[in-house]
Amino acid sequence: MTRLTWLALSFMVAAPLAASDQLSGDRQQELRNVLIQDCGSCHGLTMHGGLGPALVPDRLAGKSIEYLSIVILNGRPGTAMPAWRSLLSPAEARWMANQLLQGEVQ
Repeated sequence: MTRLTWLALSFMVAAPLAASDQLSGDRQQELRNVLIQDCGSCHGLTMHGGLGPALVPDRLAGKSIEYLSIVILNGRPGTAMPAWRSLLSPAEARWMANQLLQGEVQ
């Protein structure tokens, strides 16, 4: 079993089903700001692409919340995408991934 497969499986088992239930409204607003300011600095302020690829629903079609959460937490080696694990919890990464999939980042 590859390391990424192991991480994916362990994350799916440990990840809460309703991450938004565990995050305060204030924390959700802070995470929206991270998406717009920090992620937007590479992916574009409207998530339509820049240095990094577009992160809009039609471009993310077929990608699961679990997959996107793992990318958020671990980054993408060999690219400019950093790991956010030291700043975000798995529940927060799931919440952010859901926001991206729903197109609710603006």
